[in-house]
Amino acid sequence: MDIKELEKRVRAIEDLEKIKQMHREYMSCLDNLEFKKALDFFTEDAEVEVRFSGVLKGKENFSQIYLGTLATRRTERYDGHLVGQPVIAVDGDTARGHWLVYMFFSRPTVEWVQGRHDCEYRKENGEWKFSQLKFARTLASKPDLFP
Repeated sequence: MDIKELEKRVRAIEDLEKIKQMHREYMSCLDNLEFKKALDFFTEDAEVEVRFSGVLKGKENFSQIYLGTLATRRTERYDGHLVGQPVIAVDGDTARGHWLVYMFFSRPTVEWVQGRHDCEYRKENGEWKFSQLKFARTLASKPDLFP
C-alpha cells in the first residue's frame, strides 16, 4: 500500500468520525430545543422526511418542521433522544448511512419510540451536513405511538 492509499484511508476514517459527531450534535440541538441551530446541519437543498410529512425539498420548505411544529409543541424539555449503531459509508465528499434512534418521553408517563434515520451526507466547505434525512418509527412502548 502506498502513501496515497494510506492518506485516502485516513481521510475516510476522519470523515466518518466527523459525520458521527455532526449527527450527535444535531440530536443534541433537538434535545436542547435549539431548533433554529438544528437547521445549520443541513445543506440548502437537503431533503427531509419525518414520519408522514412527505419529502420536503430545500431548507426553506422543511424548516417549518423545526421552527413551526417542533418549536411550538416543545417549549420545555420532557423528552430526549439517543442515536446509535451507525452504519455509514464514505465516498469522497458524500456519504450515506443509517442510525437507530430512540426517543424517550417523561410526560404524561414514561414512554419510548424506536426509529431509524436514513441519511445522506455531503461535505460543503470542509463541513459535513445532511443532504437527506428520513425518520421513520419502527417500534414503540404503546401501539398508538407507532408508526
